[in-house]
Amino acid sequence: MAHGLTERNPAADVKPADALKVRKKQNYARLDAKEMPELLRKIEAYQGSAYTRLAMKLMALTFVRTGELIAARWAEFDLKTAQWRIPAERMKMRTPHIVPLATQTIEVLQALQTISGTSLLLFPGERDHEKPMSNNTILGALKRMGYAGRMTGHGFRGVASTILHEKGQGHHLIELQLAHQERNATVAAYNHATSLADRAAMLQEWADHVDKLRKGADVIPIPQRAA
Repeated sequence: MAHGLTERNPAADVKPADALKVRKKQNYARLDAKEMPELLRKIEAYQGSAYTRLAMKLMALTFVRTGELIAARWAEFDLKTAQWRIPAERMKMRTPHIVPLATQTIEVLQALQTISGTSLLLFPGERDHEKPMSNNTILGALKRMGYAGRMTGHGFRGVASTILHEKGQGHHLIELQLAHQERNATVAAYNHATSLADRAAMLQEWADHVDKLRKGADVIPIPQRAA
């Protein structure tokens, strides 16, 4: 049409819906927020691999994507500055991502260091230590704990987002921590540069909340005896 070779575009008469079925969006299975305390306690008491138990704990504390977690390398972590820097090539959106580390997260990482030895990976595979654990490891553990079809590794992201929104955390901070790509590249770069301290505070508050959920709201502290 632009070159004057035809007067109309016949493809304009074809509607995709005439030939293609509408694909319904499917969300990852996840628990309701009220079910999280029981899950966290089951994770704490998990009798399977220590790697798997610690992976689930880190998933709950950082709510990164499963692939980003299981392929993590120790070189990406700086426990002194409390940061986990995930390189762009390992991110879904192909942009580097910084995960601030709460005190509880660092404790889990230190426990993990005691069993990982000299491995470059946080979660080496059971058979091939040069490769990360299977993508289905966490899903299989959740299934064994009774959450088949109800919870996935990715579900931790949705639960965290829901609870943090309910607690009044800023939507843009939650989206940044979830590494959801900002459409405007300039805005994305600005947010990435200025919101790290706020995200660190948010993740520490989240880790404290996870502790409270795991311990249960009905736990009564034992009073200290007088000397």
